[in-house]
Amino acid sequence: MELLENNQNFGEDMNSWQTVTFLYNAAAKEVMTKLEILNDEFVNIHNYNPIEHIKFRIKTPESIVKKLKRYGREVSVPNMINYVNDVAGIRLVCSFTSDIYKLAEMIGRQNDLTVVSIKDYIKNPKESGYKSYHMIVSVPIFMSDRVVDTKVEIQIRTIAMDFWASLEHKIYYKFEGNAPESISEGLRECARMVSALDARMLTLNEEISKYK
Repeated sequence: MELLENNQNFGEDMNSWQTVTFLYNAAAKEVMTKLEILNDEFVNIHNYNPIEHIKFRIKTPESIVKKLKRYGREVSVPNMINYVNDVAGIRLVCSFTSDIYKLAEMIGRQNDLTVVSIKDYIKNPKESGYKSYHMIVSVPIFMSDRVVDTKVEIQIRTIAMDFWASLEHKIYYKFEGNAPESISEGLRECARMVSALDARMLTLNEEISKYK
C-alpha cells in the first residue's frame, strides 16, 4: 500500500484538487461505514448506542490555505497532503466521557486502518478550555489500479463538549481569533461548567445502570 503523501503513481493529476478531494471523500466514507457498523454492533449486543450522531466534512480550500500559511508553508496540493492532517474530518458525538474512550479503543482495534496519532484534549485540555479526543487514522482506498492510504481525522466528544466547541468557534471567528480577555475567561468558565456537567451525568448514568 502507498501513503497518499508518498504516492508517485498519480503523475500530474496528483496536483489536481479534484483527484485529492475524491480520495479524502472516499476515505471519510470508509471510516463512516466502520463507525456505523461499530455502533450497530453495540446496539445489538449491549442494547446501547454510544454514538449520538456523526458529522462529516471536507475542509474548504480557503481553510486549507489559511492553515498552510499559518504553518509557514507554500500553498500547494502536496503540502496540503503532507501537513494538513484534518482535510477529511469526522466528529463523533457521545453522551458520556466513558463512551469516548470505548469508541477510541474500538477504532484502534480495526485491523484495516492505522492509527497515526492521538491527541487527548480531555485529559489535557487546551488553554482555552477546549476538550475533545482527536485521532488521525489512515485508511486504504482501493482504486482500480492501486491502493492508497489516506488520512482522516476523527474527533470524539460529548454533547456538552460539542456545544461548547461550537460556541467557541463562532466567537473566535467573529473576533478573528482575538477575542477580548473577558470573553475568553467566560469561555474558560463555561468549559469548567461543561466538565462538571459531564462528570455529574456520567455518575448518574452509572447509578441508573445499577438499577438495570
